[in-house]
Amino acid sequence: MLRIVLFLVLIALAAAGAAWVADQPGDLVLTAGGFRASTTLPRFVFLLGVFAAAVVLVWSIVTMIWRTPGRLRRRRHEKRHARGRHAITHGLLAIGHGDTALARRHADTARRLAANDPLALLLHAQSAQLEGNRDEAQRVFRVMAEREDTRLLGLRGLFIEAQRADDAVGAVMIAEEAIKLSPSSTWASHAVLGFRCARGDWSGALAILDSNLSAGLIDKAAYRRQRGVLLTARALELETMDRDVARESVMEAIKLAPTLVPAAVLAAKFESEAHQVRRSMKLVEAAWLANPHPDLADAYAHVKLGDSARQRLQRVETLAAKTPADKAGHVEGQLAIARAAIDASEFARARAVLAPYINDPTQRVALLMAELERTEHGDGGRARAWTLRAVRARHDPAWTADGYVSDRWRPVSPVTGRLDAFQWQTPVASLPSDKRATIESSAFEEAMLAAPPPKRVTAAPSEAPVEPPAAQDNSPPEAKEATAEDAKEEPAVTPTAEPVNPAPEAAESSPEAATPVFRTRADLGKPAPAPIQAVIPIVRAPDDPGIDDEGPSDEFAEQIGTPRTHAKAQAGGWRGFWSRWGA
Repeated sequence: MLRIVLFLVLIALAAAGAAWVADQPGDLVLTAGGFRASTTLPRFVFLLGVFAAAVVLVWSIVTMIWRTPGRLRRRRHEKRHARGRHAITHGLLAIGHGDTALARRHADTARRLAANDPLALLLHAQSAQLEGNRDEAQRVFRVMAEREDTRLLGLRGLFIEAQRADDAVGAVMIAEEAIKLSPSSTWASHAVLGFRCARGDWSGALAILDSNLSAGLIDKAAYRRQRGVLLTARALELETMDRDVARESVMEAIKLAPTLVPAAVLAAKFESEAHQVRRSMKLVEAAWLANPHPDLADAYAHVKLGDSARQRLQRVETLAAKTPADKAGHVEGQLAIARAAIDASEFARARAVLAPYINDPTQRVALLMAELERTEHGDGGRARAWTLRAVRARHDPAWTADGYVSDRWRPVSPVTGRLDAFQWQTPVASLPSDKRATIESSAFEEAMLAAPPPKRVTAAPSEAPVEPPAAQDNSPPEAKEATAEDAKEEPAVTPTAEPVNPAPEAAESSPEAATPVFRTRADLGKPAPAPIQAVIPIVRAPDDPGIDDEGPSDEFAEQIGTPRTHAKAQAGGWRGFWSRWGA
C-alpha cells in the first residue's frame, strides 16, 4: 500500500514538473563557435531525457558484454557444484544403506566435481571405510585434519581408525589433541578419561572431570557421583602406601557419594581405627539403606575393635532390622546374620535364619549350610552334599558391568571403559529361565541331605576299656550273624585269623539303629541286595591283563614272531642260538 501511494506521488510530481516546464515562455539558445541552436524549453527537456536514456542503454549493453565471460564461468561452476552436491547427497545415502559400489561411484564423482568440499572428503573417507580400505581412509582423514574447517572431524576419524587397529596409545594422543582444540568434545573427553582411569592416573582423571563440568558435558549430580568414584579408587590404591591421602580422599568421596559401598566401607574402617564408632556406624547405615551389601555388614560387625563374636552378632542383627522384609535387600541382612551366628557358634540361630532359603538356595546359602554342617556336627558327608549343591545353585548378586562379573568393585568397566559402571546385581546368565536344568540332582546328594545329622555318643564310664565303634559298616545284619556263626563252628578254616571278639554293648545314649546313608528309590523297582559273602572270590576283569600264569620267564629269553604255544616259534638269547644249529 505504501509503495502504491509513493508511486502515485511521484507521478503527480512528474506531471506538475512537466506542466510547469510547458508553461515557461521564451527560447533556449546554444552557441558553440560558429554553431548556434535555438529551441524551446520543453523541447530541450525532452531531448535531454532521450539522451540520458540512450546513454544508460549503451552503458548497460557494454557492461553486459564485459561481464558475460565471468557470468558464464560462475554459472558453469555453480552447475558443477550442484552436481557435486547431488553426488555427495546420494553417496551418503548409499553409505547409509550399505551399497559399497554406488557409494564409491558417487565418491569419485564428488571428488571430481567438488574436490574442496568438506562433505566430499567425508564421503570419500566413509566409502573407503565401507570397503575396508583403512589406509585410504586414514589418508583422507589426515587431509581433513590438516584443514581448519575439518580438523576435528579428521581427528575423530583417525581416532576411530586407531581404535579399530587396537592402537590405544595413538587413539589417546589423538583424543588429547582434540581436547586442546575443543574442550567440549564429548568423545575426546570420554576417551581420555577412560584411558587415564585404566592407567590409574586418578589425578589426571579428576582434572578431565572438572573440565567436563566446566564445558557443560555433565550435570552437577553426575559430576558429584563420578568424582566420588574416582576419589574412592584413589583411596583404595593408596590405603597401604599413603594412609593420610587415602583417608582424605575417601572422606571427600563419602560426602559426594554417601551410598557408594566401597567408599562407605573404607571410610568406616578409618573412622573405626580412630575410635569414632558412632560416626562409623552412621556411614555404614546410610549406605546399607540404599544398597545392602555383605561388605557393609562385615564392616558394621567389626566397627568396634575387640568385640566378641556374640557382640558382633547382635550388631549385625541391629543392622539387618533396618531393612524391611518386603525390600529386595532383606536377604543380605539374613545372610549376614547367619554368617555372624556361625562365627558365634549360635547354630540354631543360623539354621532358623537360613530355613526360608534352603528349598531354593543360592550359592552363598548352600555354602553357609555346608559350613554349618561341618562346624556344628562335623558331618563331612552333608557338608560335601551342600557344596555340590552350591555348584548347581543360582548365583548371588555380584559386581557386574556390561556383562562382566568381578569379585570386587572397580571404578571403570573393563569392557567399555565406562566410569561407575559396576552395579551390585544378579548376573544375567544366572537369572531363572523356563528351560529345564541340564544337570540333575545327584542321588548321593539327596540321600545325604535327607539323612539326619549324626549324633555324638558319649559312652558311660566302665572298668573295661571300650573300643570305639567303626565309622561306617554297610554290611547287612543277616550276613554279619551268619559269618560269626560260621567262624564259631569252623575255627580251623583260617588258622592265621585272630579270634573274633564279641562287640561291646551299646551305651544307653546311643541310638537303636543307625540311619542308612543310601536310600532305595521306590520307582525303580530294584531287587533286594544279596547278602555279602564272608569270603569274596577274586574275579579278573575281562580287560585286565593280570599276571602271567606260566610263572617268571628267563630275562634272556625273548618271544619273537608267533605265540609261545606255537612249536616253531623262534627264541632269543643262547637258546635261540642253539635252536638255529639244531641242538
